[in-house]
Amino acid sequence: MGKILIAYFSRSDENYFGGSMRYVKVGNTEIVCNHMMKLLPADSFKIEMTEPYSPVYMTCIDEAKKDLRAKSRPSLRALPDSVDAYDTVILAYPNYWGTMPMAVYTFLEAFDFSGKTILPLCTNEGSGMGISEKEIKKECPGAVVRKGLPITGSNAASSGSQIEKWLKANGLMS
Repeated sequence: MGKILIAYFSRSDENYFGGSMRYVKVGNTEIVCNHMMKLLPADSFKIEMTEPYSPVYMTCIDEAKKDLRAKSRPSLRALPDSVDAYDTVILAYPNYWGTMPMAVYTFLEAFDFSGKTILPLCTNEGSGMGISEKEIKKECPGAVVRKGLPITGSNAASSGSQIEKWLKANGLMS
């Protein structure tokens, strides 16, 4: 199985849940990753922007759209020293405008993922993985990028069986 890193970007504050807004202290993606961390012998790294988006949902999505259009690479609060020790990277993020948040691109571009297996996981409210799997393959040409797991964000807390099935299918759990 090798060593596993769970790298994730998650948004708390005001979020969209199946048609309405709600304030949350822990983002949906982080909820899913916390569940995985209980199941796997894995290290974790939270991808955090130096200047986070607004806590107001509608302002946040405007900021994220502006960054996407500009192909921005926001600076991050920190990066791991290296990802060399990991064989598998579970990369988790919310769907922002049909792909990953631009901060995830910043993370991916900081390292060489050649020879590693990347398992994408994307929380969303109906837009699935978007083009994120294709984008990860483009950003990490030497990596094996497996089929991702889309999770409906508003169901994150009850997605345990879905997560376990995916981890088993990818050989990370028996």
